Amino acid sequence: MTSSPSVRSRLSRWGAVLAGLVAVPLALAGCAPGGGDASGPTSTVPAPDLPADAPVVAFYGDSYTLGTGATDAANRWSTVICRENGWREVNPSVNGLGFVNNRTPDVDLVEQVIDADPDIVFVTMGLNDNFSYDSRADDIHAAIDRDIDALHGALPDARLIVVEPFWYTDDRPESLGVISGWVKDAAKEADADYIPGASHWIEGHPEWMAGDGLHPNDEGYTEMADRMREELTKLGIS
Repeated sequence: MTSSPSVRSRLSRWGAVLAGLVAVPLALAGCAPGGGDASGPTSTVPAPDLPADAPVVAFYGDSYTLGTGATDAANRWSTVICRENGWREVNPSVNGLGFVNNRTPDVDLVEQVIDADPDIVFVTMGLNDNFSYDSRADDIHAAIDRDIDALHGALPDARLIVVEPFWYTDDRPESLGVISGWVKDAAKEADADYIPGASHWIEGHPEWMAGDGLHPNDEGYTEMADRMREELTKLGIS
């Protein structure tokens, strides 16, 4: 595994990144097939009052990292974790995004994450690709390897943390295990930390789901933050 990130000064570049990435609107389209009520928090995350050399932590994810279903952006798990650790959050996550799903020429989160020059990168992708698995399995596998390798190659000094894809129902399609295996293999190839079990974090608790039945509510995101905190402690990070 790579070592814990050193704290580097980034005054000269943070202004541009902050303008484009820190305050991310959270009222976008849904993440699971069929759409539904995928309204996100109505506010954005204000720039925190942090030292200029605070570690920058970037998130490459979908609606479960964007915070869709929470009543406020401050309640999403990524923001909770960053706030607790004094990290500067860069979270350009997109509803419906997968390694192949919802990819358009103007949506390149990998480049946005690389441009932020982060100390830590979280990869929390793969949920939405289950909905394309039957027709695009080979493309999904290739994209997983490509994206994680690109992050590792462009950010050799960053701590790369790859998380097992999240999941939203107690029913688990066969594709979820396959995609999770590909993600785990790519993490190992990139010498990244890997957090297993995340697809189980909110199962069996319908009370943790928002009204759309697709995304966590505030209580669900609290549980996700708690579980992520436990895993980061195991890694010696949080």
